[in-house]
Amino acid sequence: MTLTAPQGTAAAGRRLPPAGPPRRAHRVWRAVSPYAYLAPFFTLFAAFGLFPLLYTAFVSLYRVELQTPGDMEWRGLGNYAAVFTDEFFWISLRNTFTIGIISTVPQLVMALGLAHLLNYKLRGRTFFRTAMLLPYATSVAAATLVFAQLFGRDFGLVNYVLGLVGIGPVDWQTNTLASQIAVSTIVVWRWTGYNALIYLAGMQSIPSELYEAAEMDGASRWRQFFHVTLPGLRPTIVFTAVVSTIGATQLFGEPLLFEGSVSGGISHQYQTLGLYLYEQGWGFFHLGRAAAIAWVMFLLILVLVGVNALIARRRSRKEAGR
Repeated sequence: MTLTAPQGTAAAGRRLPPAGPPRRAHRVWRAVSPYAYLAPFFTLFAAFGLFPLLYTAFVSLYRVELQTPGDMEWRGLGNYAAVFTDEFFWISLRNTFTIGIISTVPQLVMALGLAHLLNYKLRGRTFFRTAMLLPYATSVAAATLVFAQLFGRDFGLVNYVLGLVGIGPVDWQTNTLASQIAVSTIVVWRWTGYNALIYLAGMQSIPSELYEAAEMDGASRWRQFFHVTLPGLRPTIVFTAVVSTIGATQLFGEPLLFEGSVSGGISHQYQTLGLYLYEQGWGFFHLGRAAAIAWVMFLLILVLVGVNALIARRRSRKEAGR
């Protein structure tokens, strides 16, 4: 007869692995792992984003010349005072706002209309959606050089078309408003398709039940657009407005290559803040003053973004209170 040990005795004879240290290490890893995954991003941001920003603020307090960057003379807020007392700074600031409005408003309106058309089931809509990105993928230099030829005073295609309807030739490089319209046209051409695809993605996230309910109530497509599409796209519109505002404030390549001058024309008629910064730093070799201009632009962008966010928040509160 075979004798078997009681079940409790066999279980007591087994040795279970210690539960404390592995579980503790697992808990520590779960707490630390998100920061470990984010560490590469924060490292690159600190090296190429935060450090240049702080160093620019440091340089803006000194007199630094491009030829002798090691010789630094303390000026305090002298660079900022020199910037604010320079008439060309205010001219470039005014030009930046004017070009920003002329380029941003038509750009976003056209993008919204194109996205509304592409949201319907059209033949070849995949081709049209892809074609929307072609201007965005085009080089800034290539696009600007082509548009500079189109807006030529004597042999430009735009003046030729205007001549067909009885309008005399326009000097797109010298006239203040005309040159700003020409530069804004390049910006509109490059960024309209990009914003249209963003709006299209936002439209496709709106529930189709809302359109069905509006259609059952007898709403036309225009009423559906104003009462269903636009309210659903409000966060997307705020996003594109903020991004376009930042881009308009930092506009550089288009006005630089339009005539090939950092002064933005003979009388600075389309010189933006970006061109003014470049002219001070790499034209006149005043790196300290250029750093001050960079920080003024940074603070200006913060103010503009804050105003956009405040307007959007107040509008949302008003509609929520209805």
